[in-house]
Amino acid sequence: MSEIDPITLSVLAGRMEQIADEMDATLFRAAFNPIIAEAHDASHGLYHAVNGDTLVQGKSGLPIFVGVMSFAVKAVIEKAAADGDLEDGDIYIFNDAHIGGTHLSDMRLVRPYFRDGVLFCYLASVGHWHDMGGAVPGNYNPAATDVFQEAFVLPPVKLARAGKFNQDIIDIMLRNTRLPQSARGDLNGQLSALDLGVKRMDELLDEYGAETISAALVALGHRAERLMRSELEALPNGRWEAEDFLDNDGIEDTPLSIKVALEIQGDQMTLDFTGSAPQCAGPVNIALPTTVATAYVAIKHIFQNLPANAGVMRPIDVIVPKGSILSAEFPA
Repeated sequence: MSEIDPITLSVLAGRMEQIADEMDATLFRAAFNPIIAEAHDASHGLYHAVNGDTLVQGKSGLPIFVGVMSFAVKAVIEKAAADGDLEDGDIYIFNDAHIGGTHLSDMRLVRPYFRDGVLFCYLASVGHWHDMGGAVPGNYNPAATDVFQEAFVLPPVKLARAGKFNQDIIDIMLRNTRLPQSARGDLNGQLSALDLGVKRMDELLDEYGAETISAALVALGHRAERLMRSELEALPNGRWEAEDFLDNDGIEDTPLSIKVALEIQGDQMTLDFTGSAPQCAGPVNIALPTTVATAYVAIKHIFQNLPANAGVMRPIDVIVPKGSILSAEFPA
């Protein structure tokens, strides 16, 4: 099709952002626990059908999720490809932070959206559940030396297959929480948000057609990339380094270094965390998705007019040494 005119593109961008925002609002109203309902520790968005890149994300949830949820969707894409099994009505669920980022309290639901039998995109929901088992209520265990002491770890599994829910998965999750009623309520809230997203996407594609919306998503990604590159080009070329420390990890009384080197060359930025401390015994390690997401949040604070779109990160390389405190390996 011909290139979308700027006015139509702006209208479609607003419509899709509104879908994600309305999904946020649906969960905030329905959630049983105040961490979601009042603190808005949750997020929703639309993601690329092939690579899981962020297409649109809601503005009401926590900023950290804008950069991290694409990793969750990528994990589901890899799982579905390995199983050779993806249908309309499937819903995946998991909380494994080494795969999807942040921490085990954040439960992620990912649902493929099909149009006329063809995968169009993914819808995803994440929310902080009150308790997911572990040694300490609420999962914040300052003495934990691995993730098993923090919470029940759920890898990406199918909660629903072609619209039919797997009650066994639900039973396992609810048996591993001290607050099953709260967990069930939050789960239902996230499912309602996904249902709402499907309904709104159906309405949008009925009105504009799949070809137009697909073209708009591509154009929005290119626009986000151009905006980021223009911001970088306005900055001086150079390399800057910084280092800070955590006093200790709560287990061993040893300072932990966090190093970063920022380099700008033309319209390209590199963030290199080489030299940061190796993963430690205490509960202060984070996985690669979280580090990339926090870098995105910092960039978004500097360049505040950039959209929540994967195109923003295309000019930015993030280097994080595997096995470091910023890219810890399971089960650290």
